[in-house]
Amino acid sequence: MQDLPNCPKCNSEYTYEDGTLLICPECGNEWTLENSNEEVVVIKDVNGNILNDGDTVTVVKDLKVKGSSSSIKIGTKVKNIRLVLDSSDGHDIECKIDGFGAMKLKSNVVKKA
Repeated sequence: MQDLPNCPKCNSEYTYEDGTLLICPECGNEWTLENSNEEVVVIKDVNGNILNDGDTVTVVKDLKVKGSSSSIKIGTKVKNIRLVLDSSDGHDIECKIDGFGAMKLKSNVVKKA
């Protein structure tokens, strides 16, 4: 049996072949072996856990909000995040925070809840 690559989306080791496709049973991702050689961007939290769209994260330090006198406090839960893979300014998470609205955060200031 040949050694199959981990899933490029969730890094699961339980991938299997179905014809020419590789399939991940954990997240449902499908890809071809030719595409598996491409470099995959993985966004990790402050502890090194892989983040996915829809995850809930917790802010690990107080964050000043530009244009506001208040700040986002440590321990604030942020639900249903959306990852931005090609962010040029380092803000790779888009989310909505209660009391602040739509925000962009850096993955190095959050941990997976």
